[in-house]
Amino acid sequence: MSVRNSAGSAMGAAGRAGNSDALEHLARVGLVAYGLVHLLIAWLALQLAWGRAGQEADQSGALATLAQQPLGKPLLWVLAVGLLALALWQAAEILRWRHGWSASGETRTKALEKTGKSAVKTVIYLALAVLAFRYATGTGQSSGSSTPQQTAAGVFGWPGGRWLVGAIGLVVVGVGAYHVYKGVSKRFLKEIDLAGCSGRTTRTVTRLGQVGFPGKGVALGLIGGLLVWSAITFDASKADGLDGALNLVLSVPAGQVLLTLIALGIAAFGAFCFVRARYPERT
Repeated sequence: MSVRNSAGSAMGAAGRAGNSDALEHLARVGLVAYGLVHLLIAWLALQLAWGRAGQEADQSGALATLAQQPLGKPLLWVLAVGLLALALWQAAEILRWRHGWSASGETRTKALEKTGKSAVKTVIYLALAVLAFRYATGTGQSSGSSTPQQTAAGVFGWPGGRWLVGAIGLVVVGVGAYHVYKGVSKRFLKEIDLAGCSGRTTRTVTRLGQVGFPGKGVALGLIGGLLVWSAITFDASKADGLDGALNLVLSVPAGQVLLTLIALGIAAFGAFCFVRARYPERT
């Protein structure tokens, strides 16, 4: 069998896997899991805003909170499997759109856009799946994972590392800005098929996206901003994750109100993920 035929067979297998009912059902579980993580982060952010913080208001804190609940460990296993399926689904989407890379015009643009988005989502879902597995097996809090400051400090030691941290920060800011744009322009409605839904359902989904995407976008923008500031000042201690970004919001005038609004936005995004699980759109 030629290399070209082998590649074609692999792509065909990936396409069949991506369209399989079993993987789609697991991916829906993953979307629910992704939404649940955001709801937990929103809850932790609200606790931080109103002086009752316990866990860090980020993905690790959300999964740690879940692990402490009755039946938390079995639920974490379900979430981990669902998120892994979601990552595999997005990886299959990359290969599914590969045929359009060599095309021209709008077809190529759409293929590259879909491929880029799927690649980013694959990394995010896979990272969350690994984190969920760690907490499910009881190694999450002792996994020795680096803090954002430690990671930034290590990258600063690379040739051009300072510029790399700054570039990553700008990319994160850009992704956050796109989330805000996506919510304001209602572009998210292109991701789900609401044909046949009642007007009330459509309005509810629209409101969730209009609140949820900007809320998450602001949080991402803050994280990216901290990375850029860390690069500008060449100070790794200024680089921080979501928990640090939310604490920064809390420290400004009217920070409690602002943090509450961001938390509600993140919660709305989590609820929107539940809707995506109910009405998936794969084209």
